[in-house]
Amino acid sequence: MKLYIKNMVCSRCEMAVKAELEKIGHPVVSMTLGEVEVSGDIEKSEMQLLTNNLNLLGFELLDDKVSKIIERIKNLIVDLVHYKTEKLKTNLSNYLAEDLQQDYNSLSNLFSEMEGITIEHYFIAQKIERAKELLIYNELTLSEIAFQLNYSNVAHLSNQFKKTTGFTPTHFKKLKDKKRIQIDDL
Repeated sequence: MKLYIKNMVCSRCEMAVKAELEKIGHPVVSMTLGEVEVSGDIEKSEMQLLTNNLNLLGFELLDDKVSKIIERIKNLIVDLVHYKTEKLKTNLSNYLAEDLQQDYNSLSNLFSEMEGITIEHYFIAQKIERAKELLIYNELTLSEIAFQLNYSNVAHLSNQFKKTTGFTPTHFKKLKDKKRIQIDDL
């Protein structure tokens, strides 16, 4: 049985969801961001308990097709920006269309209608939050950050950063109160 879970955006989220499934006696067969497969079916009473426990942790079980698609798009982008180190071999639209096996224009229209933001703007927001995180860690140069986030050059990253945050990356680094947004709030 496959479950789709909203707000499951990191490895700690995966551990929390796995623990909740094991509590009700359903070990995980496979897991990716936003998706969990368990062997067998989950009874109605167990599903209600799981739903309640996941809600307490800030997760939500998705049951309609549109919500599943939107969450899958978000999880693919989060995974791409925050966890993948290799550069995409194709563009974002092809990447999403291939994974979801749907026309990108349909996905884009659906995402914009449901989220009030384009897929591209969501992707940029994720990249800027990742850039903020890397700037705060202060372990990489701006050039290294631009390279890691697959920007064509530092100027492109800087322009997008300023347009999104109102600050240059250098000015952001100097701020005492770093304003980062949690992944699931984007």
